[in-house]
Amino acid sequence: MIKVGIETHGCKLNQADSQSLINELESRGFQVINSDKDVDVYILNTCTVTHVADSKARNSIRKARRKNPKAITVVTGCYAERDPSTVKDMGDVDLVIGNKEKKDIVDGIVTIFDQLENSSFLQGQDREYIRSGSVGQINNDNSRTRAMLKIQEGCNQVCSYCIVPKVRGREVSVDPEKLIEDIRNIEKLGYREVVLTGTQLGSYGFEIPGETLYTLISRILDKTNIERIRVSSIQPQELTTDLLGLWTNKRLCPHFHVPLQSGNNRILKDMRRRYSSEEFIYVTDLISGTIEGAGITTDVIVGFPGETDDCFDDTYRVCTLADLSDIHVFPYSRRPGTSAYYISNQVTSSFKNNRVHDLMALARQKNNAFVHRSTHSKHNILWEKPSYFQDMQVWSGLTGNYIKVLSSNTEVLYNSITEAEVYLDKQGVVWAY
Repeated sequence: MIKVGIETHGCKLNQADSQSLINELESRGFQVINSDKDVDVYILNTCTVTHVADSKARNSIRKARRKNPKAITVVTGCYAERDPSTVKDMGDVDLVIGNKEKKDIVDGIVTIFDQLENSSFLQGQDREYIRSGSVGQINNDNSRTRAMLKIQEGCNQVCSYCIVPKVRGREVSVDPEKLIEDIRNIEKLGYREVVLTGTQLGSYGFEIPGETLYTLISRILDKTNIERIRVSSIQPQELTTDLLGLWTNKRLCPHFHVPLQSGNNRILKDMRRRYSSEEFIYVTDLISGTIEGAGITTDVIVGFPGETDDCFDDTYRVCTLADLSDIHVFPYSRRPGTSAYYISNQVTSSFKNNRVHDLMALARQKNNAFVHRSTHSKHNILWEKPSYFQDMQVWSGLTGNYIKVLSSNTEVLYNSITEAEVYLDKQGVVWAY
């Protein structure tokens, strides 16, 4: 059986794409393994949101080729979409497929095998089965607890710093009945949680009459039985009181990722964001005032062109005032093909680094305070995998409000949901008991 290794960089949308690819590979007779060594096919699903992501992709390609010099190497995802010529010119890649052609990856792999003379990979019945594309039962490899489900793709908002609209295209929503069918299949495979992913979740259904994110979640709650539903990310202007009201249903995880990007209104306008810092604070207050114990995480870009010390102080102030459980901090990355690339007033790396340092320190304070508030109360924990802590085997799990938790329970907890109190030890590790 042909062994395939898949490495995924970047966002939850990429993770959803990789899960779909795994399902198709397995249904066509390939064996997907959790390794990049000793594979016959290596697939890299790339990110291109920053220049660091591009560099990481190139390093992963070289590393995979060193480990598997005879393997077929496939590069897909956003970097492959944005700059396929650079990827091809590396000389270490057999197949470069952008986001728009991801559905053709498996057929492309089969075509390459067919072109290999005296291929030792495909013989007899294996060759015919993999060629045929007949879809059989998707295998459950006992390593999956949370399923990433793409409900829409693309972005029409075109923020000035963001390359994503060019590599993901215009907004397109998945048919709601198809999503219900997908979730029912996810349930049958034993998953306990589904994560709704997309580029702009709040825009879901804009081209489908009568459909919105509100109607989709309502439909999922009504027509499926999966125990936990998580929404990956939503813009501040799209979080309405009606939508938030759905979270009275305990199947919806009380975790909200609401991007801020900047706390300065001039910078937000230059970024072409569609909300103000005051609206962001209002939304985070609305969440924490409505849903007890909710986790609220955010993204912040530091060092956008024209960001002065006063602008950064506004961002720091907003992050301090907002009831956040964590802050993901990114230094601004100048991306060719975006309008912000041409702004002359760029911020130096030293200023960016200092501001990143200050904001990450605040993020740690925020996260510690949130975890402390969450201790000595009951949480439903989904146990995902065995792990090790100081040479002791433990179980690693995730609460509904997105706290990573360990347990020293000797029972097999894999893919179970248990109710437990959590506490924080002196080393900053969260335990369930």
